Amino acid sequence: MTLRPDFTLLQVVPELETGGAEQTTIDVAQAVVRAGGKALVATRGGRMAARLESDGGRLAQMPVQSKNPLVMLGNAARLVDLIRREKVSIVHARSRAPAFSALWAAQATHTPFVATYHGVYHAKTRLKRWYNAVMTRGDLVIANSNYTRDHILAEHGIDPKRVVSIPRGVDLSRFSPSWVTPDRLEALREAWGVAHNDPRTRLVLAARLTRIKGHLTIIEAAARLVAAGRRDFVIYFAGDDQGRTGYREELQTAIAEKGLGDVVRLVGHCDDMPAAYLFCHLALLPSTVPESFGRTAVEPQAMGKPVLASDLGGMTETVAHGETGWLVKPGDPDAWAAAIAQALDLGPTRRQAIGQAAANRATRLYSVDAMCDAYLSAYARVLEARGR
Repeated sequence: MTLRPDFTLLQVVPELETGGAEQTTIDVAQAVVRAGGKALVATRGGRMAARLESDGGRLAQMPVQSKNPLVMLGNAARLVDLIRREKVSIVHARSRAPAFSALWAAQATHTPFVATYHGVYHAKTRLKRWYNAVMTRGDLVIANSNYTRDHILAEHGIDPKRVVSIPRGVDLSRFSPSWVTPDRLEALREAWGVAHNDPRTRLVLAARLTRIKGHLTIIEAAARLVAAGRRDFVIYFAGDDQGRTGYREELQTAIAEKGLGDVVRLVGHCDDMPAAYLFCHLALLPSTVPESFGRTAVEPQAMGKPVLASDLGGMTETVAHGETGWLVKPGDPDAWAAAIAQALDLGPTRRQAIGQAAANRATRLYSVDAMCDAYLSAYARVLEARGR
């Protein structure tokens, strides 16, 4: 899709460290640049900022992650100046706290405002519902799955025509088995300390170390498998604690107390997830709360790996139970032990067939190109409506 020559997109996101919202920010910025526009991102910064700039985007560093009202007002003033200076066409917010500053700035400059609902925000009070609703006060609301769209309509009661569902996409040029070289696999093997003669089936749980990702459920499930006499598997927790040292220590203690030191391993942040998925045989997503989409359910499937995911939220859309993986009762160690045992017992040939079905489905439904085209079409729709 080609944008008009003067199109400039300003995305506002708290930080560019890691995560689905952050990756989508990078992907959309790159698509805008490829289509002939300018892509700006207002953010605190983070490890992904270098990739944004290498892709042709530009960083506007400011403390938009702050929830301090005075800082938010200051951010709004900074954004107003940026919008006017760069002649921004659309302001796109990707989180609630920055959305206030972005909305104020967009209104002050009469610039179209779009927001993406990247998560399902629950509200128990009227104040919290008002806070969440900032994401619905613009020209268009983008939901990252049908599950999220249904939640927005039920929670906020806005016109369905103002809410569009655009599933997150996966960079199939990056998450492709053919692009992962043997030296990358060897580097990962060394980094994770895996012996060449280790015959065990490898499972990876790729997620930041936070309680809602279900690490403790998997530790309990692994303990049940070991108690039943199984040691034909090893599970890798790939993700950093992002300052949650107490939770990381809790996981380490649970692993040690259950005698799982050789079965469950914390390997920290992984910069090469395509290699990690290809190196492993199965992927785990045992989230205990609904994921609005769950990109980490799609990425391993794109790499040809079956997925075991919680039967919750957006993952019920991205994992076809019995076809590309398995949906498992969340927070239930017995159910997870049974599901893992079933996957282990299938053997390499059957798992490979399921992995191929997963790759075919991911390619058909969740390419980053399809996602970006949908985003650019949404921007065009907003500008056309404003023009009328």
